[in-house]
Amino acid sequence: GVWRQTRALLFKNCLIKCRTKKSSVQEVLFPLFFLFWLILMSMMHPHRKYDEVPNTDLGPLDTSVLVNFVIGYTPPTPMAREIMKKVAFDNFEDGLITEEYLSEEELEEASFLKPSSFVGVVFKDSMSYQLRFHDSIAMSSIYMESR
Repeated sequence: GVWRQTRALLFKNCLIKCRTKKSSVQEVLFPLFFLFWLILMSMMHPHRKYDEVPNTDLGPLDTSVLVNFVIGYTPPTPMAREIMKKVAFDNFEDGLITEEYLSEEELEEASFLKPSSFVGVVFKDSMSYQLRFHDSIAMSSIYMESR
């Protein structure tokens, strides 16, 4: 029963492949072509290996650069408020100006109004965030070997 049906199905598939040689060749050659293309692209843009950077003392932070500096964040959750309070007051004597926004759209509008002195922080969840500068997005500090 089962062996006979399997043999008949294999025979039918072999007949179809023999009768449609053009599509059978395409089924084999297209993946090989794309594999060649991927290998070629990876050879053109090799992975960059970065050397280890030794630990060094960076010295005291110059807080005069951060005068009138604004850090906006969204969404205004209790965890985000606590993190931003720590950032503003634990690391700086006078504290930084932090503003909370209800949505990412409001945060983007604020960044257009104060482009040089504004950094946005978008909390994705309790463990990840994105930094938003006036003209770009910086990912959180997750090391990736290559992009």
